Amino acid sequence: MRRRDFIKGVAGSATAWPLATRAQQTGKLPTIGLLGPNALIWTPFTTAFVDRLRQLGWVEDRTIAIEYRWTEGHPERVADLAAEFVRQKVDVIVTNGSSVTAIKRVTSVIPIVFAVAADPVGGGLVASLARPGGNTTGLSVEASDLATKKLELLREIVPRLRQLALMGNVGNPEAALETGAVETAARTLGLGVAPLEIRRPEDIAPAFEALKAQADALYVVFRENLCRRPVADVRTASSDRAR
Repeated sequence: MRRRDFIKGVAGSATAWPLATRAQQTGKLPTIGLLGPNALIWTPFTTAFVDRLRQLGWVEDRTIAIEYRWTEGHPERVADLAAEFVRQKVDVIVTNGSSVTAIKRVTSVIPIVFAVAADPVGGGLVASLARPGGNTTGLSVEASDLATKKLELLREIVPRLRQLALMGNVGNPEAALETGAVETAARTLGLGVAPLEIRRPEDIAPAFEALKAQADALYVVFRENLCRRPVADVRTASSDRAR
């Protein structure tokens, strides 16, 4: 399923909360606080989100308000932005899975809907998939559970695969979970693993340079909270590697 479709699903999840009731109590438009990594990168997703809300009868700036906030490659800003939402008394917060933990520390009352998470149970975002509990719910791609299958497919594509480079944002809890699952699956399949740790956007291009001597293939554990802009450097480095 495409990420755009996930966001449409989140729109349905978000409107399931009692927005209208709370709005009547406060005398203002029901308000969604939308917190993501980067406005430009999320444009297709926010467009799908707003379109789906409209289909459900919620028209932005007419029957509902949306407050947009972006971390712009600084995930440490999540708590401050969430606190701003609390002060604004938004009715629900929509975000990505990697931001949920920080937001939960700020509020246990405002409903939190995550657009997508790698492993919401393993990451401590929800108690279980069947009964999330607390004030948090959302959608999962079960990335950690699929690590072995992804590597099996990669080995079919690259039969000579012996050494796997593993690139991930080490500061992201969800990325850490998936990275651990990939490392375990790789060793089960008899593959060597060369970790390429990413802590900031500037680390991405040098990591690709290291690929040339370290690996036959690359597995990217991508989480968006590092992004300030589309990573053109990654596309360029990847093209050079392919040549």
